[in-house]
Amino acid sequence: MTASSFHQPRTTSASEPPPGCPAHARFGNPDGLARLFGPEAAEDPMGLYERLRARHGPVAPVLLDGDLPAWIVLGYREILEVVGTPSRFSRDSRIWRWFREGKVPQNSPLLPMIAWQPVCLFLDGEERHRLRLALNESLERFNRRGIRRHITRFTHQLVDDFAARGEADLADDFAEHLPMLVMTQLLGMPDAYGPQLVEASRDMVAGTETSVASNDFIVDTLQQLTRRKREKPGDDVTSWLLEHSSKLTDEEVWNHLRVILIAANETTVNLLKSTLRMVLTDPRCHASLAGGQMTLPDVVEQVLWSEPPLMTIPGRWAAVDTEVGGQKIEAGDMLLLGLGAGNHDPAIRPDLSVPLHGNRSHLAFSSGPQECPGQDIGRAIADTGIDTLLTRLPDLQLSVPEEELHWQSGWMTRHLTSLPVKFTPPRSDASAASAGPGDTDAEVRRPLQDTADTPGLDAGNEPLVQAPSVRAPSVRAPSASAPTAAVPTARASWWDSLKAWLHRR
Repeated sequence: MTASSFHQPRTTSASEPPPGCPAHARFGNPDGLARLFGPEAAEDPMGLYERLRARHGPVAPVLLDGDLPAWIVLGYREILEVVGTPSRFSRDSRIWRWFREGKVPQNSPLLPMIAWQPVCLFLDGEERHRLRLALNESLERFNRRGIRRHITRFTHQLVDDFAARGEADLADDFAEHLPMLVMTQLLGMPDAYGPQLVEASRDMVAGTETSVASNDFIVDTLQQLTRRKREKPGDDVTSWLLEHSSKLTDEEVWNHLRVILIAANETTVNLLKSTLRMVLTDPRCHASLAGGQMTLPDVVEQVLWSEPPLMTIPGRWAAVDTEVGGQKIEAGDMLLLGLGAGNHDPAIRPDLSVPLHGNRSHLAFSSGPQECPGQDIGRAIADTGIDTLLTRLPDLQLSVPEEELHWQSGWMTRHLTSLPVKFTPPRSDASAASAGPGDTDAEVRRPLQDTADTPGLDAGNEPLVQAPSVRAPSVRAPSASAPTAAVPTARASWWDSLKAWLHRR
């Protein structure tokens, strides 16, 4: 079992809430109800979900930050029921009882994720369809090969920064940066903004005391980007949303960009970390990959079943008095979707050890009309990024025992804080170039061709706004004049490299 750490500066007390609080108003005496903000949830969220399932069934009452009451849907079938019946369960958070009664504090860390916004995630009916159509069609305009080219370029750039050391922390040096670097290209943003946006988005999703300020920074950045693309469009999602026939306003555009950035970064960072951990530590994964029974995309899908990037998401709000999972839900109640719990529901997975190769019926990207439209971009970043990383560093291995890995949890996510590895430093370009014909291990590399005209690339732009006072990791951001990254000329499949390494162990 892995150790856990957590950072929850706004954790509420475990003492019983006062009689006048919302928890008493909704659930009577809430003593003993689980809190999704607190040590128990942060230490072992999956264990908490299973205890809730055993006590309450597929739908359980919980308390959010400030002891605001809500329901968490734990059952696979019940999650599908909730997301599939918008007439009973609305996406409009304005109908939440505690919003209407003014019981949600202005500085609540819940607000960045649940306060109503003019985006398809918070709308129903025709208005949702109008915005969702614009989002889907704009994301579908990208050439898949072009996206993978961005992923490969940034992976090489990140690996170049630590390859000579022979060791790295793949969480801090790789996974935390790759998704946002790719997304800045797709949205038409400057490369240099990747690190600041990484920190701000993670801080906001974690629900810390500075989450509201981090959200403000992201909003300011995207508002300026939208205004600039309105005046000077390019080949990027921002411009395509602005020009779409659905006639989105500037406010609708930057709000959807915010959703794309946050969802894509948080989910893909966690997916990268979990997939790398499985590849490095799971003997069954090693054997299946080396023997050809699994491919890297198969590993990604297994991770999406076992460790979904978002464990819990908000949610739905009951539009009418109704019932689900044996619980009576009142109009105005909030329901959280327990994606991790749903994927582990014993009603559909009685044996969690059975592999699910090729099975995409998990809930990692939600389901129904609101299923994540950018999920294939996330998959591409994970499998292409890890494939490229392992091609560069084929003898990559964990440098600490697996039980020493640590996790950090928020009310929505659980992710590795570090993933230390060691490897043989690659031979330098000079050594490779001087190697003779018989030196089959020599790595001969060539520059990546100019990417200035690649859709989504906006390397010549200056940063748009001042970054907030959150930690920005050091990462080398390419510029229009900087040398381009390099890739191997004859790139062998890393499966062959992995199999050779396994045979040497």
